[in-house]
Amino acid sequence: MSKGRDGRVDLFRGLALIFIFWDHIPGNVLGQVSPRNAGLSDAAEIFVFLAGYGATLAYGGVMERHGYGAAAMRILKRAWVLYIAHIFLMVLLMGVVVFANARVETRDFIQDMHLGYFVSQTEQALLDALTLRFKPHLMDPLPLYILLLLLLAVIVPFLRRWRLAVLGASAMLYGLTQVFGWNMPDQGGGRWFFNPLAWQFLFVLGCVTAWRPAGAGARWWRARPVVRAAAVYLAASALLALSWRWPELHDAVMPRAVAELIYPISKTDLAPLRLLHFLALAVWVTALVPDGPWLDHPAAAHLRRMGRHSLEVFCLTVVLAPLADMVNTLSGDRAAVQLLTGLGGVAAMAAFALWIGWSRTLTAPAARPVREAAAR
Repeated sequence: MSKGRDGRVDLFRGLALIFIFWDHIPGNVLGQVSPRNAGLSDAAEIFVFLAGYGATLAYGGVMERHGYGAAAMRILKRAWVLYIAHIFLMVLLMGVVVFANARVETRDFIQDMHLGYFVSQTEQALLDALTLRFKPHLMDPLPLYILLLLLLAVIVPFLRRWRLAVLGASAMLYGLTQVFGWNMPDQGGGRWFFNPLAWQFLFVLGCVTAWRPAGAGARWWRARPVVRAAAVYLAASALLALSWRWPELHDAVMPRAVAELIYPISKTDLAPLRLLHFLALAVWVTALVPDGPWLDHPAAAHLRRMGRHSLEVFCLTVVLAPLADMVNTLSGDRAAVQLLTGLGGVAAMAAFALWIGWSRTLTAPAARPVREAAAR
């Protein structure tokens, strides 16, 4: 298992949270700088991969020190906490949406947030919410992560010796999902927006990467041919994504046979082209963005703190996004207001992460005398 915590992991998780927040505000000008506008994948892939990486570092370390039972219990406890947070956050989000809907006459926030099902079929919606079948808009990542944590509880004892076998089984499930269109049922006969049977592969990739022996495989993705191939694919993906802004031009230059081959590039099922784009981005960033003292710069430190408390900060963004959307709509979607709400939300996320970090240090002074006494 790789030792230590790479500061870049938390940094990029913090960046992913910012991009997710901006992407969740319709028409927000800051959303133009999101990765989704420059390629085939977006911040969701970054978040899921690094979630697997970070969770394996945390709970894999528990297993090495205290055994599988302790690690499994810690993982299941975390999954339960997230389940409770999911239910609470759903209630809070409903209150925010109702508040926004009462103040904006030009928008139906209830329908925009996919809450019409709850209004029209409240009893069934409550049952579906408890079984993770009903998920309002913006909340899809949390139920996905709950299931991925349950998966981690199953595979973590096999990552030490059979990580390639685990990866192979995960890849096989991913491939079968692409071929047969498997997914899990959602409310109203629908399907999960983030198909867990497909997205588990990206999570497991993160788990396997975190568990590799120190130094193992540390060179191949820095090899010049690999980095160059990744750069070529990223450039081609950027041109393709840019062409979508001009549909007539896209249709004119895109060969019909190629279009039939690559489309749809499904986010729900994590289409192979999306997965390949993320892997190319990971190779390129890992090779060109070094670990080092620059991560202690105040701006980088704030991002890392947000990434360290990523799930709590994500829950905050679920509430902030519709509030920012409401303010933007009331202002006529003026660019200046969009900038204000977008940057103000980031400031709130940073402040929230700072508060969480500070609150968790309150018990440190009480623990220090115990350690000092034991040392004597």
